Amino acid sequence: MTDYILAIDQGTTSSRAILYTKAMEVVATAQEEFQQHFPRNGWVEHDPEDLWQTVLSTCRAVLAKSNVPASAILTIGITNQRETSVIWDKKTGEPVYNAIVWQDRRSSQLCQTLKAEGLEPRFQAKTGLLLDPYFSGTKINWVLNTVKNARERAEAGDLCFGTVDSFLLWRFSKGRMHATDATNASRTLVFNIHTQTWDKELLDLLQIPVAMMPRVLNSADNFGVADAQWLGAEIPISSMIGDQQSALVGQACLEPGMLKSTYGTGCFAIVNTGNKAITSQHRLLTTVAYRVANQTTYAIEGSIFMAGAIIQWLRDGVGILKSSADSEVMSRSIRHDQSEIMVPAFTGLGAPYWDPDARAAIFGMTRDTGAAQLVAAAIRSVAFQTEDLLRAMAQDAIDITSLRVDGGMVENRWFLQVLADLTGIPVVKSHTAETTAKGAALLAAYQMGLFSSLEEMSQTWKVAENYQPSLIEDVRAGYYDRWLDAVSRVKATPEAL
Repeated sequence: MTDYILAIDQGTTSSRAILYTKAMEVVATAQEEFQQHFPRNGWVEHDPEDLWQTVLSTCRAVLAKSNVPASAILTIGITNQRETSVIWDKKTGEPVYNAIVWQDRRSSQLCQTLKAEGLEPRFQAKTGLLLDPYFSGTKINWVLNTVKNARERAEAGDLCFGTVDSFLLWRFSKGRMHATDATNASRTLVFNIHTQTWDKELLDLLQIPVAMMPRVLNSADNFGVADAQWLGAEIPISSMIGDQQSALVGQACLEPGMLKSTYGTGCFAIVNTGNKAITSQHRLLTTVAYRVANQTTYAIEGSIFMAGAIIQWLRDGVGILKSSADSEVMSRSIRHDQSEIMVPAFTGLGAPYWDPDARAAIFGMTRDTGAAQLVAAAIRSVAFQTEDLLRAMAQDAIDITSLRVDGGMVENRWFLQVLADLTGIPVVKSHTAETTAKGAALLAAYQMGLFSSLEEMSQTWKVAENYQPSLIEDVRAGYYDRWLDAVSRVKATPEAL
């Protein structure tokens, strides 16, 4: 009996595998962190072999923990860190360079050049994205122009490009499948979200051979099978979807106007806009929310580069936290009117500023400033950045009445109350923090016929906790004004002002 669904969540700092029953109950989980590489200022890389090996080991670990044989797995769903880019040899499967992570800023000069040539409106009209090193396209260009013989090999048809989902699929299928889904494709800067095809003009502008690009399938689709060598039996792979879109599905935000905000390494707020690809007038992104049965659902997204990663920095870089969990106890005594404000532009500012050259700063420190104040300022910075996104959405005439939240940071209850207070919007926590993995599992189950409709699928979502705002509007607005003043001081580029 094939009674289980295996979800793979390949993230920015760790890989995770979760085994579900057909009723979407968690049977076992495994997680493994891997090394981050920072070869230069603003550069962020992963070893693709680390991504593959941690995925493989966590999948094997959940099967061992649960004593479930691979033959009992009905299907696999994969969700992944999105814009992170891998280029590998079509014959050997060996990467030609490290994976360049979505946080990486090395292609900012190319983005500035393209903007100066007046090309950003063309990219936005076709892809829904802005010209920023965040996205895959300029990363591909950098590898082809920098790695010895890479361009020649790519033009000869010997190299494959993929976001992490595509690289994992290649490895699982032993090179039989070079594919991605529409959500991951929509983050590359070269996929036309209106025609649902790779765009020749944009590929040419970035000097990317189309032969490198994967086939684009639905988010729930037939992605081939994982070879029996890896887990002990051949297992169909039935869904692939970018992590933030997967969380949107996992949070059951399947109707227009529904919004989720995920607080992992970064923060990503996505609102479902149905079958309409709305172009933001306030520097938010238009993206594919999911594609099922060849029907595309769109979304508006705001991206924050640093959320949980700030807590990780306080733990690993500064050493004022022994564990991330200590942040709640340490900060809860610090009042909203603290003088310290942190702007965590460690890798630039994301939406709605899009300033890749801004850098982090802490303002308002006094002799009383200590570890607790720094931790509280870090946590509040995530709430302020969320308010940036919500205000931009409101200016785009998108009415948000509640925040469905997930991700590692939502285990911090003090953060959730701060989030409600500083945004003025009720915060709703899902019954599971693992909504990203659940989204991939749900879509895989849907593809295999376990759900008859997306509406039936959405009924698996449940509320765990609600948080109501406690600040009056004038006080909240005053705190936000101080935040905007601090942001103005770290901006680096005139167009970001």
